[in-house]
Amino acid sequence: MTWVWVVLGLLVLGGLLYWQLGIAEGTYLGPRVVAWLYDLVAPVYDRIKGFDQEMEQWYLGLPLALALDSIPIPLVLDVGCGTGRLARALFFQPRFRGHIVGVDLSRRMLACALQETRPWADRVAFIRRDARSLPFPDNTFDAVASLEMLEFTPDPRAVVREMVRVLRPGGILVVTNRIGTEARLMPGRTFSTAQFVAFLETLPLERIHVQPWQVYYDLVWARKTGHPIGGGVRPLEEILRCPECGQVGLVRMDQVCQCPSCGCRWLVQHGILEMEK
Repeated sequence: MTWVWVVLGLLVLGGLLYWQLGIAEGTYLGPRVVAWLYDLVAPVYDRIKGFDQEMEQWYLGLPLALALDSIPIPLVLDVGCGTGRLARALFFQPRFRGHIVGVDLSRRMLACALQETRPWADRVAFIRRDARSLPFPDNTFDAVASLEMLEFTPDPRAVVREMVRVLRPGGILVVTNRIGTEARLMPGRTFSTAQFVAFLETLPLERIHVQPWQVYYDLVWARKTGHPIGGGVRPLEEILRCPECGQVGLVRMDQVCQCPSCGCRWLVQHGILEMEK
C-alpha cells in the first residue's frame, strides 16, 4: 500500500503547487516570488490575458478620462501597472492630456510597459517599487488606479491605504476587488463585495460605486473627500519622497536619483527608476 500513499502525496503536492502558482500566483510565498513569476510571463502576458482593447477603452479609458476632464493636466498613478494597460487605455483618449506614473515590482513587466507606451514617452514614467510603501508625499495624484493586483500583495488593505494617502482631495480612486469561486481560495487576500465596500467606507472616500469587471472582479470607483486641489504636473524627481528619510524632492544626476538629505541613491536602468532593494 506504500505506493498508494506516494500517489496521494504527489496529488496533494500537485494540488498545492497549482493553488500557490496557478491560482494564488505566489502571493503566499512573498512579493519577490510574485514578481519573479510575472517576470517569466511578461513577454506573453497580454496575449495570455487576451485584453479586449475596445472594452478597455469603453469601460476604463473613457470614464476615467471624463472624470478627469475638468483638470487641465491631470497626474495619474497606476499601482501594479504591469504592461501599461491603464496608460494605453488613457493615452488613446483624445481628451486625456495628463501624465502617468506606473509602479510595479516586476522588472520585465515594467520593460514591456515602457515599450508599449513609447509613443507617449514624454508623458509617462515607471518605477520599480513595492506598493505597500509608495515613494510619494500625501495628496500628489489626481487619480490612483490598481487593476487586478491587490490579491497578489501580502496586505491589500495597506496598499489601498497608501493609494488613498497619495490621492489628492477630490481625486479619483479606481481599484479592482477579486470575487467568485477562486477568490475564496485566497483567504486574507480577497474580500466579498460588501466587505470591500465596508473597508473603503472607513477611509476618507465618498461616492463609492461598484460595477462588474472581467467576470471575476468588481471594479470600484470612489472619490477622496475634501475640496478638489487637482492640476499641475511637475518633474518626477520633485514629487518623489525618499523611502529612507522621507525627504520630498530628489535630485536627478544622469542615471541616478539622489536624496539631498540622507544621500540615498537610486539608479535609472533602461528607463525604469529602481527604488526597491
